[in-house]
Amino acid sequence: MTNSIAEELGKKQRDISVAEFFERNRHLLGFDNKRKALLTVVKEAVDNSLDACEEAKILPEIQVQIVEMGNDRFRVSIEDNGPGIVKKQIPNIFAKLLYGSKFHTMKQARGQQGIGISAAVLYAQLTTGRPAKIWSKIAADQPAHYYELHIDTQKNNPEILKEEEIAWKKDTGVKIELDIDASYQKGDQSVDSYLKQTAIANPHATFVYTNPKAEQFIFAKASDKLPKEPTAIKPHPYGVELGIMLKMLKNTDCRTLQSFLTQEFSRVGPQTAKEICDSAGLFTNMKPDELQLPHVEKLVSGIKNTKIIAPSTDCISPIGEELLEKGLRKEISAEFYTAVSRSPDVYRGIPFVVEVALAYGGQQVGEEPVRLLRFANRVPLLYQQGSCACSKSIIQTNWRPYGLSQSQSALPVGPLTVVVSLVSVWPPFTSEAKEAIAHYPEIIKEMKLALQEAGRRLGAYVNKKRKVASQQERVNIFENYIPEVAAALSRLSGVSKEKIADSMRRMLEKNKEFIEAHKEAHKVEKQDKRSKEEQISLSGFEKDE
Repeated sequence: MTNSIAEELGKKQRDISVAEFFERNRHLLGFDNKRKALLTVVKEAVDNSLDACEEAKILPEIQVQIVEMGNDRFRVSIEDNGPGIVKKQIPNIFAKLLYGSKFHTMKQARGQQGIGISAAVLYAQLTTGRPAKIWSKIAADQPAHYYELHIDTQKNNPEILKEEEIAWKKDTGVKIELDIDASYQKGDQSVDSYLKQTAIANPHATFVYTNPKAEQFIFAKASDKLPKEPTAIKPHPYGVELGIMLKMLKNTDCRTLQSFLTQEFSRVGPQTAKEICDSAGLFTNMKPDELQLPHVEKLVSGIKNTKIIAPSTDCISPIGEELLEKGLRKEISAEFYTAVSRSPDVYRGIPFVVEVALAYGGQQVGEEPVRLLRFANRVPLLYQQGSCACSKSIIQTNWRPYGLSQSQSALPVGPLTVVVSLVSVWPPFTSEAKEAIAHYPEIIKEMKLALQEAGRRLGAYVNKKRKVASQQERVNIFENYIPEVAAALSRLSGVSKEKIADSMRRMLEKNKEFIEAHKEAHKVEKQDKRSKEEQISLSGFEKDE
């Protein structure tokens, strides 16, 4: 008896490892071209280093080095001063996709899915065949652990090629070294731009960067204060969908529906739990694991019909107006700065905060669109600007009252840098590569309100500046015609020409004093910025010999 077609097809079907999937679809993770691949490798390693340092309450000091090896091959090295990684976790963290500690916790973090750094290791393996080299040290009195790793893509497991204990002149920290196929080019979407923007959103961190041309740049910290540590919270009932609710009910250890609601969710007390059950037509003493689909549908509906306090914002840590402005001043040369931090809001039960900063003036030439810097959880977003909620929010904001020109459905034009930052437990990215923020109405609304508040401050400054410029122009014109006007008035009044001219010059002095006072204010502001730049030191790092 011959096999049916279905049986023959069935023989060909098998499990697909997540590593195999991303092996073929690496573009989903940001490795779709060589230039972008270089940025993605650096970004994933730096994000991990910043998270680790902040969790350990250590001011981050991160060294990034890129060495050109010829034939579009680069050696990328990232080293931090964080707490290090315990020996048994090193292979899984760096050589197993979808492995990490942040996916199941409800608190702000740069990494989320446990894919980033292991995807960088996978890319190195695919393009050069060379293993990832890892150094880790967790205490000054202990040796460092050194690994060389590959990923077994069929099983999505680490393959250890070398493992040993070594001496490393460092108290604690992690270093990763990868050889990858890439291309280096300066510009808005380069590693250079990424590190500069990261320094803006992370003013507590120091970066020492050596580019492929052996040029070293130091982005010194502007603050000795670590960000407030986010605290993990439980999910808010408003953000839980039917399928997730079914899963939670099945896995809970709670014995009653009321205890399930109070213990598995945030912002639900005994009274609120009772109101939810009453609204859903369910008994508070029902057993969670015995609830059927119709019961769960009623429960979800009851939650929607019950007024519940907004989620706690302890799980997020905004940059703050003062530090965001400090970071912007440190890296962007301008004549006017302002920052706005909105109150927390919620989308799908997930808390978030929008922050905006503006830097006006500088070296912009011609009529160019404003420069937009986008951040999510303090991480720069350098690609897919057109599809990001940040861009949509700026385009939908009317910038003409604030002194900028703007065409319909376009970014405003003028010498302005705009920073838009979103911090959240779970930023809604449009793809796994985390390059753009999705168009949630709640997020766009908050972004527009923050932009409008910052824009009003900018408008006041621009209007004042134009008024001063106009007064200066009138003073210059009037001063040029003083001799002729004085002579004409002298003939009409009989008063000497010199006396009239002196009187007119004294009158002009009052206007000049106002103009000079305004200019002096700008001068002092710029001197303050220069003095800060002069104080930048290596912060404990030594330049390469």
